[in-house]
Amino acid sequence: MTPPEFSISELQTLFEEGQWTSARLCEAFLARIAEIDADGPLLRAVIEVNPDALEIAATLDGERASGTVRGPLHGIPLLVKDSIDTADQMTTTGGSLALEGNIAPRDAFVVEQLRAAGAVILGKANMSEWGYIRSSRACSGWSSRGGQVRNPYVLDRSPLGSSSGSAVAVAANLCTAALGAEVDGSIVRPASSNSIVGLKPTVGLVSRSGVIGVAAQQDTVGPMARSVADVAVLLNVLIGIDPRDPATEDSVGRSEPDYCKFLDSGALSGARLGVARECFGVHEGTDAVIESAIETLRQLGAEIIDPVCASSLPFFGKLEVELFLYGIKASLNRYLSEHPLAKVKNLDELIHFNRAHAEEVMPLFQQELFESANTKGDLADEAYLKLAAECRRLAREEGIDKALREHRLDAFIAPTEGSPAFPIDPLVGDNIVTRDGFSGCSTPPAMAGYPHITVPAGYVYGLPVGLSFFAGAYQEAKLIGYAYAFEQATRVRQPPGYLKTIEF
Repeated sequence: MTPPEFSISELQTLFEEGQWTSARLCEAFLARIAEIDADGPLLRAVIEVNPDALEIAATLDGERASGTVRGPLHGIPLLVKDSIDTADQMTTTGGSLALEGNIAPRDAFVVEQLRAAGAVILGKANMSEWGYIRSSRACSGWSSRGGQVRNPYVLDRSPLGSSSGSAVAVAANLCTAALGAEVDGSIVRPASSNSIVGLKPTVGLVSRSGVIGVAAQQDTVGPMARSVADVAVLLNVLIGIDPRDPATEDSVGRSEPDYCKFLDSGALSGARLGVARECFGVHEGTDAVIESAIETLRQLGAEIIDPVCASSLPFFGKLEVELFLYGIKASLNRYLSEHPLAKVKNLDELIHFNRAHAEEVMPLFQQELFESANTKGDLADEAYLKLAAECRRLAREEGIDKALREHRLDAFIAPTEGSPAFPIDPLVGDNIVTRDGFSGCSTPPAMAGYPHITVPAGYVYGLPVGLSFFAGAYQEAKLIGYAYAFEQATRVRQPPGYLKTIEF
């Protein structure tokens, strides 16, 4: 039986009433994955399933029967991105054949938190190989190990972003919710393009230990789900101080004990929201959806300040790419050296592996960004330190912080992605449409390390459009409230239709 699109709270009620069990739900999801992700429209959203999932679910059902319920995630089946370590029979590969057989020596901190809360790790989600940082001509959602992830709304369209498998799996109801990871847009862009909710937390709120990253200054892990409420439930579990990630010490006294308390349908009343106009003008269909959303925000009591410039930073600009080149070398060298079963132990060995297995690993695009990154120094280099400081200054003091202060804003609003999802094109890579260097709004909050949430806002020819809210550091509670109020007032999200293409 295919499970309906249950929310986490609905599932807990069904578990308590005995209408469903965790084991039965996991079995249904695994059957759906086998049917729709492998033999059906070939979504390729799931790269590996957990052979222990049913046994874990049965154990959690037993705990419930004996009167022990660990919390709202007890028995809930989740997927995690293939860049996140799980110390079980599953591998962590970043989507790459170079890491086949890499079983992590311990769980990532976020996975430890999920397991302690009673969640079932159902499997690993496919992703853009190495977080979309191997080549400047990459294809979103493609990995040498998992193949091409497809958008379930229109199958020949891009799923976008490196957390593509996580977003598609949630949208296609292959799991209840999922974890993604982002350096710039990798949570919010696929969430927007697959009509789900995605939250990129403040860097420091959620641990990155045990996660294959791109650039520590911007890397974070976040929840992806079909509703804002489910995202809030997940965030409650993910946060915490982790000695393996010193950045989390910054969150002491700045996180909330319960983000679900901010699920308020009246949260927008009196909120001052700045329209980040530099993120508009890429596609008239997307703009029309967001203009309608802005009018809804007004009706819900928000004060709209328009226009406001959130940043002068271009999408994936030269400064950020240079930061990523330093970051990916440091991140991969550290991660690979800490994993005894990894076949390659540093970026240099990875580059040589890719060359030796080019037919399987690089049939579509090359590794010029890896090769450039391998020439960089370490993160103690003066050149890197100046670059990192400049990125932070432009994104924070001269960007988001300045605009928030000068316009007395609570948050910014903008289209998450500038245009509807473009067709998948393995030959030339992603056809990202931009205006003045921008395509959507992920870069300013990503470079600042600030929180960003996207919520479904509508559709253009059946392709999803997301509305973004972003703000200053540790303002997740406020953003969750705004997104929830908009979601409850509009309820625009529709399940995917698995169209082969768009007929004009």
